[in-house]
Amino acid sequence: MLEPIMYEGGVFKHNLVIELIEDLGGYVLQTNFMQTEVMIQMLCPHEDISMLEDLAKELRAKITRAPLTGTDIIVIAPTLSYHHLPHHACDVAEYMRRFGANTTLIGLARGVGRRIAQISAKERALVNEHDLAVFALGNFEDCLMNKKYVLYKDLDVPCIITGTPELQKPPMYAKGYVGHLGRIAHRLKLENELDALDRLVETVGKTLDEHRIEISKDPLTTQPARIMKEIKEQIPEINKSLSPAPITLQLMGARVKLSYPQYKEAIENITFEEGVTLREIAEVLPSRVRDYILIRILPKSVTGFVI
Repeated sequence: MLEPIMYEGGVFKHNLVIELIEDLGGYVLQTNFMQTEVMIQMLCPHEDISMLEDLAKELRAKITRAPLTGTDIIVIAPTLSYHHLPHHACDVAEYMRRFGANTTLIGLARGVGRRIAQISAKERALVNEHDLAVFALGNFEDCLMNKKYVLYKDLDVPCIITGTPELQKPPMYAKGYVGHLGRIAHRLKLENELDALDRLVETVGKTLDEHRIEISKDPLTTQPARIMKEIKEQIPEINKSLSPAPITLQLMGARVKLSYPQYKEAIENITFEEGVTLREIAEVLPSRVRDYILIRILPKSVTGFVI
């Protein structure tokens, strides 16, 4: 099993870390340079983490387990209006990016109101493309517990809810709840607000780890990170994409930011060294995000093998 790891240290000799991960059969997902510092998001085989720890200690660097690494999370506000979207929803999305997640932020077309709140079929399909959804809701306990569950009760992905009150248990149909993150009219910078963001990251990470365990019971035919590697090598156009994160990894696949009508066939014909093509081990679908490509890897129970 591959563990999501984040490496933080100096630029000096960081290439040794990349070489070690590749030699161990892991994958480097992203490398970010910040002047003399570097942050590397990677997937490392669980049994070899001690070797990575020894190298990090030698380089005076720090490695931490980062369960949000290699995941695609959507943050949802009830509306695009000023009192719902701008401040805390944006801060929630940005804070999770710091821990390795790719985040998307949307406001619902008709999510406002206690009696009339709803989510459209198109919005529901868009949310279901992601690994997890965070709903940034409001201040009233009765609304959270008895009304707003209509927004997420039919979703296929796990949902985490945020709001102002402290609740004894999560609202119906939610996997978790984090308080002190309700309707806030300023940037999140107070101590209790930052503590709430840390609790949110912990809750999201725990939920994603549970999802990983479920996936491991019927493992995917290949790792999403390997598909990312093959796309970069066999589809050179992806390296010319100006989109941030041209390949967004997910727990069960990836979103490729290339035109579906133009590149569908090329993506399906990607060939692995074992002799199989991508069309044999994954579904290549149109994404609800623009005209991008969505890849869903088939489990071993469907294909009968793992590569």
